[in-house]
Amino acid sequence: MELLERRRALIEERLVDVVEGVDPETLSEEVRHVTLSGGKRVRPMVTILACETVGGSAEDAVDFGVGIELVHNASLVVDDIIDRSELRRGTTSAWTEFGHGPAIIASDGLLGEAFALFSADPNATQVVAEAMVELGIGEATELSAKPTNEGEYMTLARRKTGALFRAAAELGAIAAGSDPFTVEALGEYAERVGVAFQIRDDVLDAVADADDLGKPTGHDAALERPSVVQVTDLTPEEANERAQTEADRAIDALDRVDVVDREARGYLQELAEFVVERER
Repeated sequence: MELLERRRALIEERLVDVVEGVDPETLSEEVRHVTLSGGKRVRPMVTILACETVGGSAEDAVDFGVGIELVHNASLVVDDIIDRSELRRGTTSAWTEFGHGPAIIASDGLLGEAFALFSADPNATQVVAEAMVELGIGEATELSAKPTNEGEYMTLARRKTGALFRAAAELGAIAAGSDPFTVEALGEYAERVGVAFQIRDDVLDAVADADDLGKPTGHDAALERPSVVQVTDLTPEEANERAQTEADRAIDALDRVDVVDREARGYLQELAEFVVERER
């Protein structure tokens, strides 16, 4: 656990460096509000752990990890505008704090800083660009062509959540200089973890107690968002089983990787197991 905290500290330190370098000051303030107000940093941790698993170092991957976290935060700014969410991570969302226009500019600024970090490697840029295409299709589908069955829901979850998880792991593999087979295997692992995460998130929103969850529940139903319990015939228990299946397949993909650092690999497996067991 101490090693995880060191990795997280490395991410936070580099994230602060990037944010503090943003100009002008008004944009820096907005970006700071979005990125430094909390967050689990799951995606950049996946980037670093994937890199270490196949023989790279945390330092090799930290810029790509920070970049994917900036992309994730940029997408959250837009999500909050669409959902009219006034809070994010226990503080005011960007549009609530600064207004719609500045929030959108902050999202653009985050993406610009992210791609400056990815630009060191054309493969990294390509991976993230492809993930953003998938994310955009997912967001559009959620708004205008909502899924009506389990298959369509799973495709949406892969695009809306799985795509950035996949990019996070592939970036780690790229930072370590891995071959295409390894990049793909780690990408599949992370994509399936992301889908499992999304399914479990939907179930918790539908059935968890708000105090236990630490945030309001019933959000998906109130906004008519296509959660797994809204658009399929699955019970919450059956949905949890689907999440478990995705987590198991994620670990299967991880087993195809030639492991150099078993400790880092162990943390990746623990993440796959945790996302379907978490209560918040």
